[in-house]
Amino acid sequence: MAVSLREYRARIKSTESMKKITRAMELIAASRIIKAQQRAQSAAPYARELTRAVSAVATYSSVDHPMTQESEDPRRAAVLIVTSDRGLAGAYSSSVIKEYERLAEKLREEGKEIDTYICGRKGEAYFKFRQRRVVQSWTGFSDQPSYDVAQEVGESLIAAFVAGEDDEVETGGKPVDEVHVVYTRFRSMLVQEPTAVRLLPLEVVEGEEKPSSDEVFPLYEFEPSPEAVLDALLPKYVQSRIFFSFLQAAASELAARQKAMKAATDNADELIKKFTRIANQARQAGITQEISEIVGGVNALADANAAAE
Repeated sequence: MAVSLREYRARIKSTESMKKITRAMELIAASRIIKAQQRAQSAAPYARELTRAVSAVATYSSVDHPMTQESEDPRRAAVLIVTSDRGLAGAYSSSVIKEYERLAEKLREEGKEIDTYICGRKGEAYFKFRQRRVVQSWTGFSDQPSYDVAQEVGESLIAAFVAGEDDEVETGGKPVDEVHVVYTRFRSMLVQEPTAVRLLPLEVVEGEEKPSSDEVFPLYEFEPSPEAVLDALLPKYVQSRIFFSFLQAAASELAARQKAMKAATDNADELIKKFTRIANQARQAGITQEISEIVGGVNALADANAAAE
């Protein structure tokens, strides 16, 4: 019983140490979620005005830009997966990968080949373990993304999309006819939704609210030309969409980590109570056994003295 009691006490001590770690990680994630939400909200006005500008050029000009043209026979699609760099976030990364697998199955049924681009070490490890080809990957920024990384990712995807059939892409991939991004949309602290969105060919969407029928639209004049304006705006528009997905994914990752660490802390409390109860039972059993041995020894000694007399 003494050995068992020492073992349970050691387990209680180690569980208490783990509880301190998970509690600290929960508080850190909770403090960072607010900042991540503020970053996403602060980036919204720029994305909204940029969307309006692109919509104006696309609507009030008759320019056919390579990034807005649908391929007659699309055969290859690029998919960007946004995962996390660190674990301890529950099913966050696995949910994104499952959404990617569903999208990939749908694209293959349409007869398209897939080039995979990955953000985050978790997604990179997933594909490396299964020896599946990855065209390009970016890591080290999942919880605090920057626009510079989004710009680099956007340039790689745009280069693959606008390249001709006979052109070579610098990243090692092949020219693609479509570009998709799979990320986790932050709905609330309790709900994070894996989402797949097609980026290219470009579909400009201003929002869910439709303009009223009596709204008067202004007249536009583009300088130096609609083609030059589109050449300048469309890459920035795609990069802003990618940056938006990074910000949403960062907030979702922190929310998932906070929820997972809270569950781990609660489980540690339950384990401590369980181990404490078992340790008390073991200690009580040891005391009872010692008392029984003492009583048995006293009775044996009394019987021996009575027989001697």
